[in-house]
Amino acid sequence: MARTPSTMLPLGTPMPNATLPDGTGKLYHLSECTGDKGTLVMFICNHCPFVIHIADFLQPLQIKLQALGISCVAISSNDVESYPADSPDKMVEFAAKYQLDFPYLYDENQDVARAYEAACTPDFFLFDGNGKLSYRGQLDGSRPGNDEPVNGADLVAAAAAISRGQEPSAQQLPSLGCNIKWKK
Repeated sequence: MARTPSTMLPLGTPMPNATLPDGTGKLYHLSECTGDKGTLVMFICNHCPFVIHIADFLQPLQIKLQALGISCVAISSNDVESYPADSPDKMVEFAAKYQLDFPYLYDENQDVARAYEAACTPDFFLFDGNGKLSYRGQLDGSRPGNDEPVNGADLVAAAAAISRGQEPSAQQLPSLGCNIKWKK
């Protein structure tokens, strides 16, 4: 299992906008998926063991963030020709299995992943209500096989600070996961 860290896009970076389809083809504008207090953009996929490790927590995470005024959106940017388990129809199945109640979008040409400098799955980018990057990095310290519970401690603490109008701690650790499967 490859272990790729986040690239840690600079804090303060404006939220890149895009229009992407979900697994059924319905189009979403990222600028319309924002919450009053902020927006979490996460790069995930269906087959990565690091994503599967946290998948049961994604829906509870969305509920916690929604209570703070922060919306969630997930994006899969993997090359589905080489990794058919990440195809749009499988994204629909993944979203249903894990009861994801937020858009799960498909970045077929991988331009959105490049705009965010996403490197791995999962990769998390938390923007404040003004669309400025306030947190990027790990959900928490849990990884497959390390016996730490998945609780979202790092990300939820940053979201709570944003919801109070405060800056999250600048001490942010990169996420770690499988590399995004780039097209050749």
